Amino acid sequence: MSRVATNLDAYWMPFTANRDFKKKPRVISGAEGHYYTTEDGTRLYDMFSGLWTSGAGHCHPKIVDAVQKQVAQLDYCMTFQVTNNKAIELADRVTQIAPDGIDHCFFTNSGSESVDTALKIALGYHRARGEGNRTRLIGRERGYHGVNFGGMSVGGMVPNRKAFSANLIPGVDHIRHTHNLERNAFTRGLPEYGVELADDLERLCALHDGSNIAAVIVEPIAGSTGVLPPPVGYLERLRDICDRHGILLIFDEVIAAFGRLGTPFGAQRVGVTPDIITTAKGLTNGVIPMGAVLVRDSVYNAFMQGPENMIEIFHGYTYSGHPVAAAAGLACLDLYEEEGTFEQAKALEQQFEDLLHSFADHKHVIDVRNYGLMGAIEMAPRDGAPGARGGETHKKCFWDENLVVRNGMDTLQFSPFLNSDPDEMQQSFEGVRRVLDSIE
Repeated sequence: MSRVATNLDAYWMPFTANRDFKKKPRVISGAEGHYYTTEDGTRLYDMFSGLWTSGAGHCHPKIVDAVQKQVAQLDYCMTFQVTNNKAIELADRVTQIAPDGIDHCFFTNSGSESVDTALKIALGYHRARGEGNRTRLIGRERGYHGVNFGGMSVGGMVPNRKAFSANLIPGVDHIRHTHNLERNAFTRGLPEYGVELADDLERLCALHDGSNIAAVIVEPIAGSTGVLPPPVGYLERLRDICDRHGILLIFDEVIAAFGRLGTPFGAQRVGVTPDIITTAKGLTNGVIPMGAVLVRDSVYNAFMQGPENMIEIFHGYTYSGHPVAAAAGLACLDLYEEEGTFEQAKALEQQFEDLLHSFADHKHVIDVRNYGLMGAIEMAPRDGAPGARGGETHKKCFWDENLVVRNGMDTLQFSPFLNSDPDEMQQSFEGVRRVLDSIE
């Protein structure tokens, strides 16, 4: 037995059934390109590109080289009152590819931190403009915005909230989710029905008065809950309601940014520009933890008032703008441009959609959903055992087919590499079908 296996008990794993996992652990020790490697040398095809993170492939040599050089040149530099050249350059480069008018970047270390930062910026923005009464925050049912208390409060995934329900931040409401199996099952791309669900925001504006609401946060494409593309016209209507009531619109693009939808940011694909964008994951291809919050000029400028020697926002992290993470981010932006990564992703969409929807006739499948390179196959739960079928599928894919597939309960989630090989993608879904055919 390996040292890893014997020491497993010390490790409390996140979002994992620890006791079940440790009976037969699935441990990765290496990665290259589109494959993981286990301790015994088995290669596994990664159907989730990390955790929505590693769209350019694992251990990409350009990123590896940039990180190695940077850590030998400048390993750390605080960014309180001083900064480093790489953080400056990355902020400029990221805002250059952001939607028009979003020209300022605040660095964090993760998507969860990006969300809490965005919420604080939204509250501070209104206070700076003399509207400190705008304190209410609006999330959405089934939304996922990380696991810090702010993001958990505006998030709408019940298992993440229920153990902490008495300690969530006050002044938060949620609009309805957009999932509608009855009318939209097996839709390719954006579903036709449900634009009127955006009007649920008007209900909350009437309840609280819109002048008391600071911000609305949604994922343009809800990801972790099981990939829920918005109905046609839904995001446009949210934008319009926010504008009429003076509410900031925040897009959580921790998943959707950096090519996942074939564009630098998901906002550009869906054709709606928010006031604030949160991001992480693809910013560094998952190589070094890093997140960012991007804001409109009007939001940034609201803070740039008063004495110039005073701090404008009392917020930040020890590792905000970490030089090694920034070097990884710059290498990512270089390779995305040089290798045409976003264009590659867009070209793969049709094959990905067709492969997903080939499962529409399977006896276990009750829905298939996709947009860009985000997809989900939802299976009917077993009687009295929700999540069991999805969990078994995940394990059998790993052990029997050498595939890494993510399941959220009974929904299989897929996040292909942005530069996937079409043959490998075809073969991987053939393996998933063999597993689904083998389970009850």
